[in-house]
Amino acid sequence: MEIFTEYRDQIFAAFWTTIQLTIYSGIGALILGTVLAAMRLAPVPVLNWLGTMYVNVIRNTPLTLIIVFCSLGVGQTLRITLTDPDSPTFIVDTNFRLAVLGLTVYTASFVCETVRSGVNTVPLGQAEAARSLGFSFGQNLRLILLPQAFRAVILPLGSVLIALTKNTTIASAIGVAEAALLMKEMTENTAALLTVGTIFAAGFVILTLPLGLLFSWLGKRLAVQR
Repeated sequence: MEIFTEYRDQIFAAFWTTIQLTIYSGIGALILGTVLAAMRLAPVPVLNWLGTMYVNVIRNTPLTLIIVFCSLGVGQTLRITLTDPDSPTFIVDTNFRLAVLGLTVYTASFVCETVRSGVNTVPLGQAEAARSLGFSFGQNLRLILLPQAFRAVILPLGSVLIALTKNTTIASAIGVAEAALLMKEMTENTAALLTVGTIFAAGFVILTLPLGLLFSWLGKRLAVQR
């Protein structure tokens, strides 16, 4: 408990950064993943090919490599600045936003496949009925397929979000001050590996367990009755 008391403020700040990474990356991945799912379902071969290539390449690329590429490739080589260069917190803000970008790009591939599997649960007759009524592909997707798909895959999406929460630890590779980076520093400073590990394990359980319970409840409440 002495270690927790000594580092309490830093621990709370680190987990707050983890929460922010999860929220921003989760929103971005949900949007991008839905777009990718639409591309894979679209009656346009080029869009199908692009969506399939994205998912296959990104899902089979280590997340660490994607995060590092965002930092070295986007941030340093291409000189794409995501923050004001004159800001006193330029480096910290840039690393955080590049981490969000990498996590979004990676997680979107899993969201895409989850949403696409949800669309496949919708009876084919509903999509055909919508087309017979003159609905375009976009209208069919927006009004018929996606609303039912999201309700059918609430539990899998919850699992993706929980995995994203744990994957935020990779952001420490580019110096983002989240939980994993602080855990490394505390272990080096105190040499109390078991105590520090227990503190951070408990922190992640506190973050992920309520998410699992929430999505389980939502999955039962919003399930599509067939």
